[in-house]
Amino acid sequence: MNAESVVDGPGVRFVFFAQGCPHRCRGCHNPHTWPFSGGRLVRVQNLLRELMPSLLANPVISGITLSGGEPFSQALGFSEIAGAASELGLSVVTYTGHTWEELVCSSVRGVKQLLAATDILVDGRFVESLRDLSLPYRGSRNQRLIDVKQSLACGTIVEFSV
Repeated sequence: MNAESVVDGPGVRFVFFAQGCPHRCRGCHNPHTWPFSGGRLVRVQNLLRELMPSLLANPVISGITLSGGEPFSQALGFSEIAGAASELGLSVVTYTGHTWEELVCSSVRGVKQLLAATDILVDGRFVESLRDLSLPYRGSRNQRLIDVKQSLACGTIVEFSV
């Protein structure tokens, strides 16, 4: 977890990092989150009970970011965190190595719930040869910022503009 970040989405954000990533992108800045056996196992309800009061008490936090590792590898648990944040009026940004097209067609438990609780999705694997540090909130040119609510409503990808 990172208590205050200004690079993982709009505004000041609290960042949750998933442990475990099947993508293992070359040049990833979080390779320590790749093994599924690392990290700390926590119950979502305990995590929410512990953290949400401090999130609400921090006036600069505008939202949460789910990063990784791969949040969609633990989609059901992360959907509960995202849903709780949304109920508190916090925006939700989710990073994933999957594409939008893969996620909307997925039948994996929790994927649709996590998508529905996300405001902005940063999709696609990090591709080192497409690295571009001038892009807001993403590392490579193939990755997209997707307005999830608008995309689900329209049935097609609506990119989020910064």
